[in-house]
Amino acid sequence: MAEHKGRLPDLSPAALKKLKHLTVVSLAAKNKRIPYKDLQEQLDMGNLRELEDLIIEAIYAGIIQGKLDQNNQRLEVEYTIGRDIRAEAVPDIINVLQEWCDGCETVLVNIEDQINKANKYRETRLKTKQKIQEEVENIKKAIQASSSSQEPNDADMGVDTREVDVSSLKPVKKQSKMKG
Repeated sequence: MAEHKGRLPDLSPAALKKLKHLTVVSLAAKNKRIPYKDLQEQLDMGNLRELEDLIIEAIYAGIIQGKLDQNNQRLEVEYTIGRDIRAEAVPDIINVLQEWCDGCETVLVNIEDQINKANKYRETRLKTKQKIQEEVENIKKAIQASSSSQEPNDADMGVDTREVDVSSLKPVKKQSKMKG
């Protein structure tokens, strides 16, 4: 900034602050951990307190999201607003978007494969279930046909129908449980 002062018009304090915020955004787009030293150099600020106040204003304004790491003397950026796109950045943006599209296509193909496998599995299960139900119905019909062709009688049921003469039976004497 200092080397261009002679060629640039004077800025209002608000315009100067906005320019500094945009400079922080530009630096944050390149590096997520910006040392205070680099910020002070780029913003032409000698006072560390002024630098921290500027960064805090930028955070509250939503220009960047991050935190000040005072122990390590750096700004840790989580998010920053976008800036105008330079013409030389367009091919990189196109590459990133193409890679993203390719990744989406891969995911889509995998999802379609999973859907096809699930549908085939479902069809197989339905056919198996249908075969089992048909077999059960056939067995029921066979049982009904065999039971209707033969009238059940007591002999078929395992009942002993022989007559027994009760008078010839002698009572059995029970032994007592007492000793001697």
